[in-house]
Amino acid sequence: MGLINKTDAYAYYTSSQKFNGDGVEVDFTLSFYPILSSASSFVVYIDGNEIDDDLYTYNGTTGVITFTTAPDANSEIAVALLKSNLGNYRYISLADVVRNFMVSYVGDGKIISKARRSDVVFHTKRAIQEFSYDISRVEKIQEVQLGSTLTIPMPQDYVNYVAISWVDGGGVEHPIPYGRISHRPSEAILQDDNGNYMFDENAEGIPQSILTGTSVTQTRFTSANSTEIQEIITNTDYFASEAYPSDFTSETNKRYGNEPELSNINGMFTIDEAAGTFSFSSNLVNSIILIKYISDGLGTDDEMRVNKMAEEAIYKYVACAVLESMANVPEYIINRFKKERRASMRNAKLRLYNLKMSEMTNVMRGKSKQIKH
Repeated sequence: MGLINKTDAYAYYTSSQKFNGDGVEVDFTLSFYPILSSASSFVVYIDGNEIDDDLYTYNGTTGVITFTTAPDANSEIAVALLKSNLGNYRYISLADVVRNFMVSYVGDGKIISKARRSDVVFHTKRAIQEFSYDISRVEKIQEVQLGSTLTIPMPQDYVNYVAISWVDGGGVEHPIPYGRISHRPSEAILQDDNGNYMFDENAEGIPQSILTGTSVTQTRFTSANSTEIQEIITNTDYFASEAYPSDFTSETNKRYGNEPELSNINGMFTIDEAAGTFSFSSNLVNSIILIKYISDGLGTDDEMRVNKMAEEAIYKYVACAVLESMANVPEYIINRFKKERRASMRNAKLRLYNLKMSEMTNVMRGKSKQIKH
């Protein structure tokens, strides 16, 4: 039986589904694919009016909504998704992965004769995490306008950044380099005139915790002239000035020994790992910032899914992890599954690179151009 029912096209393209009440029926089966894990993914309307979620229950395994009271005859019941379901056919859910694994890999006469479902769920989640970092990672993009504080908090499900850029009036991204020349201190210790640390005293005058204040390094970084920080060449620069010719330069506005990573007008950013924030140079104030980052794939129930191109790889990963955690499993069996895991993960990575010959051809055509000096 196929996974797609052509009569479900309306539900897919509109992210909603409609039923007609008859005054008797209380159970209605949703046809969204994959099956929604919880009732928090949708809202229910009857005759255009949203109803409270205590008037119905939802079974995340069967996809059935059960009303406490049967909707009136000829009433229109509409179930609308809070988030579009477009493109979800590419993925298989965590619940389906666990269910398929228990059916195919666990049981009498199989490699894994017995395994707890909770163990399989744990190893599947770990697999989703590892795959999210490298194999099937999904890069999220958050758009934020940089305020006067010149700081932006890390996204709630942030693990690591991929790229950070600012957007111009035409919607074009300009990459912002990481500022290796400065860092934001997580703690700025207060000192007296002699350089001694200052401490907070209790009611009895006994020194206790150390006193901290505003970081001088961060204050100087955010208030500094971005031209000076990034060494942008101007006519006042010694090596670039026509008034001071040098053997280091052959033409005006060129300088020997310039640092390429600092020679840009896109500003720079630093990361405060302790505070969980990004800090930006002052020339980016009020700019639209795009933060492209990766997560671990476990932030929400909807994220706990696997691309179908990596489905076989995740089964091999979980099987190997389960066998490694079991006692008295022959080493040759574990080694066999390690090899199969490596091979399947490599295949999944190649598939998900999504290389297209026509796109590569166009890129290489540009590479073949002769560079003129």
